[in-house]
Amino acid sequence: MNPMPRYAVLLLLASAALAAQQPTAQPTTAAEAPNRDTSYIDAQGTAHVTRVVPVPATISAQAQRSLGHAAPDQGPEMPLAMRRSMTDAYTAVARVAWSRLCPNQIVEDKIAGVPVRIVTPEGLPESNRGKVLLNLHGGGFDSDSGSYTESIPIAGYTKIKVVAVLYRLAPEHPFPAAVEDAVAVYRELLKTYKPGHIVIYGTSAGAILTAEVAVKIKQLGLPMPAALGIFSGLADMAHSDDSRALYSLRGFSGHLDPPTDIPHHSPYVAATDPKDPVLSPIYADLHGLPPTLFVTSGRDMLLSGTVNLHRAYLNAGMDARLVVFDALTHAFWYDPTLPEAIEANHMMADFFVKQLEK
Repeated sequence: MNPMPRYAVLLLLASAALAAQQPTAQPTTAAEAPNRDTSYIDAQGTAHVTRVVPVPATISAQAQRSLGHAAPDQGPEMPLAMRRSMTDAYTAVARVAWSRLCPNQIVEDKIAGVPVRIVTPEGLPESNRGKVLLNLHGGGFDSDSGSYTESIPIAGYTKIKVVAVLYRLAPEHPFPAAVEDAVAVYRELLKTYKPGHIVIYGTSAGAILTAEVAVKIKQLGLPMPAALGIFSGLADMAHSDDSRALYSLRGFSGHLDPPTDIPHHSPYVAATDPKDPVLSPIYADLHGLPPTLFVTSGRDMLLSGTVNLHRAYLNAGMDARLVVFDALTHAFWYDPTLPEAIEANHMMADFFVKQLEK
C-alpha cells in the first residue's frame, strides 16, 4: 500500500489536535457503532436512521483508501484560528504536489486593489495569451483552501492563465465583501480581455460565490463571461437540504451537527436577508447567464445544493451540465493522488477550453 500523502496526514493531525482539546468528547468506538440499518420516521417526517454503507468497488483503489480515513465524530467544530492554520499548511503541501503534475509560475499581485495569485502554466501557447480564467477559491468563506488546489491543475490542463482572487474573508468581512472584490477584479480584467475570453469558476464557497457574482454582473449590466464553473456549491442560504443533514466535510466520517434554522455560513450572511437574490441566487432571475458546468459527488455535503441550483438553471432555460461522481466526498478534486480528481479537473478544463473557443 502506498504511504498516506502528507496533506492527508495534516488533516488527520488536525482532527487529532481537536480531539485532544476536547477530552470529554470521545469518538464512537467499534463496539458502539451500529451494525445494522434502522429507520424511524417521526410525525413531522424527520428520519432518524442508521445505515451501514460499504465502500463501493466502482471507485479507484486510492479513493477507497481515502474513504477509510476516520475522523472524530463528536465534539464541537474546530476553532477558526486552528482551521485556518491547518488549511494553510495543507494548501502549501498541495501546491507542491499539484505543481509536480502541472508545472507553473505563481506571482502574488493586486488587481483593482484586491490581492490575487496569478498562475501561469508552463508551455502557455501564444493563442491563449488573450484568455484568462478567474478562480474564486473555496474555504467556507472564512479561509483559503483552494487558491492553489483549484488554480494549478486547471491552469495546467487548459494551458491558460488563472487569476485566483484572494477576496476578503468572514467573519471579519461578511457579505457582500467577497462579491465586491470578485466583481472589482472582473471589471479590471474586462479592460484587457474580451468577456468571451473569460471564465469564472470556483469550488465550495467559491462555487457559491461564482453564482453570486454572475447574478451581480447581470444586475450591474456588465457583459457576461464565456462560461461558469460551479463545483460543489449551493444557492439557498435560507433553507437546509438533504445532503447537509447526511454528510460532513468527510462524507460519512467526522462530526456532524443536526440541521438547524440558522442560515448556512451565518458569519458570512451576517445581517443580510438569507433570500437576497445575490446572496442566494436560487431566488434570482437566472435568465441570460452563460453556459455552466456543475460538478459534485455522492457523499458531498453540498450535493443537494449543487443539483438544486443546476435544476434552477435548467428551469431558466440555461445551458447547464451536471456531473456527479459516485461515493466521493466534498471537493475530492483537490487531492492529486486520486484518479477521479485528475479526471474531474480534466473535465472542468475541457469544458472551459471548448467554451472559450466559441
